Amino acid sequence: MKCLLIIPAYNEAENIEKVVDNIVQNYPEYDYIIVNDGSKDNTEKICLKNGYRVLNLPINLGIGGAVQTGYCYARDNDYDVAVQIDGDGQHDVDYLAEMIKLIESGQADVVIGSRFVEKEGFQSSQIRRIGIKFLSGLAKILTGVRVKDITSGYRAVNRMFINIFAEDYPSDYPEPEAMVIAAVYGGKIREYPVVMRERENGESSITLKKSVYYMIKVTLAMMIRRLSFGVRRDK
Repeated sequence: MKCLLIIPAYNEAENIEKVVDNIVQNYPEYDYIIVNDGSKDNTEKICLKNGYRVLNLPINLGIGGAVQTGYCYARDNDYDVAVQIDGDGQHDVDYLAEMIKLIESGQADVVIGSRFVEKEGFQSSQIRRIGIKFLSGLAKILTGVRVKDITSGYRAVNRMFINIFAEDYPSDYPEPEAMVIAAVYGGKIREYPVVMRERENGESSITLKKSVYYMIKVTLAMMIRRLSFGVRRDK
């Protein structure tokens, strides 16, 4: 299958070379596109200097807008599989072949690289794990589908969901809401056990100050998304 790695990057000057050089040198079977989300550091200069494949957004759209840009690129260039990986080096591309096999075999439409299947490697902080468990339970209530690592940004989707997400993708803290979209569209969602690395450089976009806002916003977004889909189906 023709596979594209979507790499959203915001102020990842300290990480982006290591991430992309690893793909180019060790996984040449995959295409990639960096979506530079209006970075204020040297991310764009580094990408241009190294001749990386990059889309430079003139303003910061946030993670959702950057990822959706990648899905639009995948759709317009006729890719069979699109994979979102973070630009900070946390996601190990070595797991990707097995994740794609689940899509190729028809066992899954969406595959989540999950920290919580075998519980190895970096597991995030305790407070975040509590939040993840809550959102996972909420998704189960709303859709009947449980995804243990519902906030994981390491995910592969087939052509059906490339087209769906190119047209409709959450804008802010999108991962849990995107799983609600996948579930209500009847997508087969599978989790594949992965080991994630801890961020080496830079800072996460989700700070402690944003955590309360994150939980309230994502909870409401998931509920509204589920209800709005029901209304559309009823019509």
